[in-house]
Amino acid sequence: MINRVVLVGRITKEVDLRVTGSNISVVQFTLAVNRNYTSANGEKQADFISCVAWRNTADFMKKYVRKGALLGIEGRIQTRNYEDSNGQTRYVTEVQADSVQILESKNDTSQSNEYDTKPSRDEDNDDYYNTSKNLVADEDLPF
Repeated sequence: MINRVVLVGRITKEVDLRVTGSNISVVQFTLAVNRNYTSANGEKQADFISCVAWRNTADFMKKYVRKGALLGIEGRIQTRNYEDSNGQTRYVTEVQADSVQILESKNDTSQSNEYDTKPSRDEDNDDYYNTSKNLVADEDLPF
């Protein structure tokens, strides 16, 4: 049987890292994933998907992920249940994130296009560097 999920969306709020009683890091977060169509009145639709990340993935998210960041998530769907304060059984379905990747640079989120153009070597006399500059334009790079 297969249970794999791949999502691309934006995180809806700042990451809140928690630690379990056995000293394991965990974050719960919501990912806003756009639908491929718009509503009848032309508005974009999105699904808000509950996700959980554990251990190193949770620590990575706390350190590097900010509200609104575009993330790629790979994981699996998991369902759990618990009893609420009224004694009723509640069911929760969420994505257990095995892998989280940030899909845009800091410059993309701040709309800044400033780059460090200071050469780290003598680029004027480097034939390989000069040839490679002509192969790929900056606007062709995915980052």
